[in-house]
Order: sequence, then C-alpha cells, then structure tokens
Amino acid sequence: MDRHEKTRLRDYIGEHLNLSGTRLTDDEATFLGDFLDKYDTTYKGRTETRNRKRAGWSSDGKYVRHETFTDTFTDEVGIRQDYEFQDDDGQSGTSTNVITDARGVLNWFRDRT
Repeated sequence: MDRHEKTRLRDYIGEHLNLSGTRLTDDEATFLGDFLDKYDTTYKGRTETRNRKRAGWSSDGKYVRHETFTDTFTDEVGIRQDYEFQDDDGQSGTSTNVITDARGVLNWFRDRT
C-alpha cells in the first residue's frame, strides 16, 4: 500500500473511529476499512451473548459466579459491552463499556478469533 493510499484510508477510518495515537499496519488499516464498509449491512444491531459460570473464593468461603457478557454493535460505529454477574451468595453487579477507538475494535476482533 502506498503512502497516499494509506493516508486516504486512515482519514476514512478517522471519520468513524478514534485514531488518536494509534499506529496501524497496512493489514490493520485494510481490515478496519473493510469493517467500516460492511458495518451497516453486516454488523449494525448485531448482538452476541456469552454466559459463563465459575467458582471463586472470598473471606466467607467458596461461591459460584454466573456471568453474562453481551456485545452489541451500536447504531454509530462502535461496540457496546455489557457485563452482568450474580453470585450464589447474593452479590451482583453490572458494567458497560463502549468501544469507539480503532485499537479497541481491532482488539475485540482479535480476542474472538
């Protein structure tokens, strides 16, 4: 990929994702360009949910934690990550994270392959 082509691709990616301080290889820039081209038809609105059950230890002894991870591709380019847990001892919690930066999107896909 020549320098001008990469600059145009980086500008295109920067219109949709935060690129501040991000260095991209040619392959990463190409992947993100393809991701953005397909976002409306392939990703937008798609949701993936994973459940996990694991044992843990606290000062009160052993407990079992039920976890739910939900990833949703938002209307604007990005990935919303929702996390919920419920312990058998009554503890529970939730958290939300929205990925809107180029490196975060690349890491999200890397972690799922």
